[in-house]
Amino acid sequence: MIGGMVERVIAACDGAAKGNPGPAGWAYVVADAAGVPRRWQSGALGHSTNNVGELTALRELLAATDPAAPLEVRLDSTYTRDSVTKWLKGWKRNGWKTAAGKPVANQELIQAIDALLEGRDVTFVYVPAHQVDGDPLNAIADKAASDAARTQEGAGGTDADLPVPDPAAAAPARRAARPSGGASSGTTTKPAGSKGGGGSRTLSARFPGTCPCARPYAKGDRITKVGASWGHPECAAAHA
Repeated sequence: MIGGMVERVIAACDGAAKGNPGPAGWAYVVADAAGVPRRWQSGALGHSTNNVGELTALRELLAATDPAAPLEVRLDSTYTRDSVTKWLKGWKRNGWKTAAGKPVANQELIQAIDALLEGRDVTFVYVPAHQVDGDPLNAIADKAASDAARTQEGAGGTDADLPVPDPAAAAPARRAARPSGGASSGTTTKPAGSKGGGGSRTLSARFPGTCPCARPYAKGDRITKVGASWGHPECAAAHA
């Protein structure tokens, strides 16, 4: 910490269960203020549910980050998000009972998260899962949690050995308009945004962010991989 300033931390967390319930796991990835991944961790949960995996991932992330640093948590679980941002106060007020008078599911995990959130500046950002051009941190956390669920072994590391997300199922590429009479049967076109000659593929940014060059990009701008992060296509060559 320099001069009393603590830099914001961006992170993502995710859980997985193969069968739900079934072999389960959790994972988180912690990035810097520019969204560049720096470290990650995953763990196995034995036979459990996806919701337990999601909540455990959040608990472990909160426990592994500096309480003094503002934290942005990206997650694809509306259950986890709503548990801590919408329902928690009512559950506490009702003695950890639901509106129907039943005990709150996964109460111990949610209570642990509540304690870890006390006095912290934490923002929760919902990101859709398994998107072709989705949030890269969420994709890493999803892959690590899925691997932990499948192997029932925890793992962790730095930006040098990040889990590589499985490719999301892409929507069928739209055919580009061709000059009249120029189309031949069986001819396909490259997906929009792809580059020829082996260049990096560009995507339309689903969320605003910051390129490693420190300049921001807006939602809808064309971006590509710049080092371990995402940023302006013109900056990719400098990081090649």
